Amino acid sequence: MPWPDFLTGQETAPVRVLLIDDDEFVRRVIAQELLSDLRIQLEGQADSIREGRKLLATHEFDVLMVDLRLSDGMGFELIDEARNHHSNGEIIVISALEDDSHVLRAFELGATGYLLKNAWLQSFAEAVLHVVNGGAAITPRLARRLLHRMNQTNHHHTHQDEPFGDALPMARAPSRDATLTPRESEILRFVACGYVSAEIGSRLGITGQTVNVHIKSIYKKLHVHSRAQAVNLAVHSGLI
Repeated sequence: MPWPDFLTGQETAPVRVLLIDDDEFVRRVIAQELLSDLRIQLEGQADSIREGRKLLATHEFDVLMVDLRLSDGMGFELIDEARNHHSNGEIIVISALEDDSHVLRAFELGATGYLLKNAWLQSFAEAVLHVVNGGAAITPRLARRLLHRMNQTNHHHTHQDEPFGDALPMARAPSRDATLTPRESEILRFVACGYVSAEIGSRLGITGQTVNVHIKSIYKKLHVHSRAQAVNLAVHSGLI
């Protein structure tokens, strides 16, 4: 399929990716797939927390792909560090761990993707392109299980201020004087409708990069780390 020129990830400006996984075979498989797509540029690879920190300190990136269980610690450390020092970068977890606690913790820290190593019917390259264009990437089997859990929790909870119970990580409530500018509210409404940054920019007559600047400001005001958290919190706080 033709790749629209308004989307992030062009052969002339490929998406920069860092890959951190201590499983050499899996890392090689992922790297080969990424290298075969001209819309993606694999900037660096590492196999540990220590080497991963070096990559984060020396390389600019658009997407960090990181395993959770590394030889010298948990990948959560790198997710937290990447989110704090590279707030515009997207994070995709690649892991054999699929229990809800690990998945939800990753999303709580700001990951926008979670792919299982042993899953079929998933593309690492497509996952990268999804997240840089405002989407999310999650292994279908895992997504279905989380949706089932959400529905089950919804069935047993009646409190309006806890619509999903424990099924989703809840962002900290914004301060009482937190307000969004008219432009930020407009952009967040587009996000809630599923539009990606480039599409929002096209509709508003601004660049996708400017849209991302506004979204970053929204995150800061609402104390959230993802678009899903921002929309959920804004809706239930009456901000949009």
